[in-house]
Amino acid sequence: MNMEAFLNPKDSAKFITENSQYVYVEKDGVRKVAGMLFDKVLEKDFSVAGWKSSHELNPQVVSEDAVNWVFLVDTLNFSFWSECEDLKCLVKYKDKMYSGYWSLCAAVNRALDEGIPITSASYYATMTLEQVRHAFRSDTDVPMPLLEDRHHVLNETGTILLEKFGGSFLTCVKQSGKSAKKLVQLIVENFPSFRDESTFQGTKVAFYKRAQILVADTWSVLEGKGDGCFSDISSVTIFADYRIPQVLVHLGAMKYSEELIKKLKEGHIFQSGDKQEVEIRGCSIWCCELICNHLLDLYKKKGKNMSEKINAVLLDYYLWDYARDHREDMKGIPFHRIRCIYY
Repeated sequence: MNMEAFLNPKDSAKFITENSQYVYVEKDGVRKVAGMLFDKVLEKDFSVAGWKSSHELNPQVVSEDAVNWVFLVDTLNFSFWSECEDLKCLVKYKDKMYSGYWSLCAAVNRALDEGIPITSASYYATMTLEQVRHAFRSDTDVPMPLLEDRHHVLNETGTILLEKFGGSFLTCVKQSGKSAKKLVQLIVENFPSFRDESTFQGTKVAFYKRAQILVADTWSVLEGKGDGCFSDISSVTIFADYRIPQVLVHLGAMKYSEELIKKLKEGHIFQSGDKQEVEIRGCSIWCCELICNHLLDLYKKKGKNMSEKINAVLLDYYLWDYARDHREDMKGIPFHRIRCIYY
């Protein structure tokens, strides 16, 4: 498996943005968003600590089990959008209903509470489809999307984790030698379902949404310390999904062509690798790189070096939570619909 043939996500994003026909990064909008975030980056939400303190379903301890929880969740971290706003997959956990990505986290915690060793590779490597259906059952009539794909990915990933890393993702983390870049590479080289790659204008491009979010969440669960002390965490880009582009367009940092807007409003279902889908994802990554750079510059002008406090990971976490909290305001901007295992 040769990753070198593919541009890394940052370079892919730059190349896509420079050649994009349907999606545009708006320089003024980028500056505006950076200005809006200027004071926010000093808040607790905008820090590695916010991953735990703002999200009750995330593991609150530093442990090997917590790392394996993160690995399982990011192995399944794809395709949670609902066809219809009123009909959603919801999972009830501790008297609270969770939707979207959080329905997955709630289901994992519910399974653990029920005595199902769902975060153990030896268990999910051999899970049957029935067991997957049971563990990830919805508390509404709408099931979690792509359960067959989730079953396949669980079996494949669990088997590889057992064969190559003794069943623990922490072993893989240790092999990275505290490098985020190296860990992304290890994940993509060893686990096929994380190979989120495409071709754009004859060039091989990569997004690695789930591989990068896995590195970011590992960094967060380990609180950026010990095995999770990645000195190069800023090499990780935002995680190109279907929510972040929507926020960026809402905030004016990114713009869609009329033709693309029309397609989105009609509820067009994209396929992985469609030109417009690749442009949406690539431009989102590059747009966020520019927002980060602009934020760092604003602080530099004030004589502050904020490179330890501002990176794409924290920006992604912030924008993703912003999207959740401003869903009503963003109703007018449709997200792009796609069903795939990459995001």
